[in-house]
Amino acid sequence: MSMVLSELSVGQQIGSRSIEVTRQDLVRYAGASGDFNPIHWNERFARMVELPGVIAHGMFTMGAAVQLVTDWAGDPGAVVDYQTRFTKPVTVEDVDGAVGAVIEVTGTIGAVNEDDATVRVDLAVTAGGQKVLVKAQALVRVR
Repeated sequence: MSMVLSELSVGQQIGSRSIEVTRQDLVRYAGASGDFNPIHWNERFARMVELPGVIAHGMFTMGAAVQLVTDWAGDPGAVVDYQTRFTKPVTVEDVDGAVGAVIEVTGTIGAVNEDDATVRVDLAVTAGGQKVLVKAQALVRVR
């Protein structure tokens, strides 16, 4: 990882990762966040409200994706802004404790602002071959 502003350029990839998600991860996240909406753990309820099945929390997906940026920056505090739009839910299959979904994340530098000593990292976030977040952008201060 290079966090020297002069060594960073638009189009440069910061890395990629696959995030494996289980139903147990969703239950843990529900406990930590306080979001116990049954669409995140109850298959019957999720289908009753016309979802394709149990879906990951939006904030879980958003947080899992930005971890690539915080790891690259080496300091979560370096991320001064992070925004996205949700396009499709991440459906997490019930496979008896095994991986029920995989979120793929790739980060690319989309802008370098030398005056502010920041870079914008654009994240491509997919699950099941479909974009689940769009315009996922993190603004990172480079010290």
